[in-house]
Order: sequence, then structure tokens, then C-alpha cells
Amino acid sequence: MSFKEKHLEETLLAEEVSKQNEIVLFNDHVNTFDHVIETLIYACDHTPEQAEQCSIIVHYKGKCTVKTGEYSDLEPRCSMLLDAGLTAEIV
Repeated sequence: MSFKEKHLEETLLAEEVSKQNEIVLFNDHVNTFDHVIETLIYACDHTPEQAEQCSIIVHYKGKCTVKTGEYSDLEPRCSMLLDAGLTAEIV
């Protein structure tokens, strides 16, 4: 195997290992900013500033990635968002 092939293989492996899932929160025209902010602080361990920024992005863009990580960490967090009446999914 040439150096170039080995480097390419290592790069592809590193990309595969670093792939993480995301929780995407969607705008729903139902929940208040305060409810979304409080829920993001609780479910995703956001600071108040992070939660406020995400809620504004969701409002104007229609969606926002609110947390990235391993699926096993994101699944219960996404469930908390859904249980609070928010619209979210893991991608």
C-alpha cells in the first residue's frame, strides 16, 4: 500500500469515527420562547444564552441543531424534548 493510499484510508476511518448524531429542533408555532428555552436548558444542558440563541434560530430558520453527540446520549435528551411538547428528531 502506498503512502497516499494509507493516508486516504486513515482519513476515511477518522471521518467515520468522528461522525456524530444531532438533535434537530423544529419550529412548531405552538410553544412559547420561554418554554423552549427552559426545556433546552433542562434537556440539553444549554446555558440560558445558548437556549435563547437556538430558540431564535428555530423561529426564523425553521430548525436548529441543538445537541450533537453519541446516539446513546442524545436519545433520552430528545425524548425529554418530545415529552415537553417540542418537535425534534435525531439525525
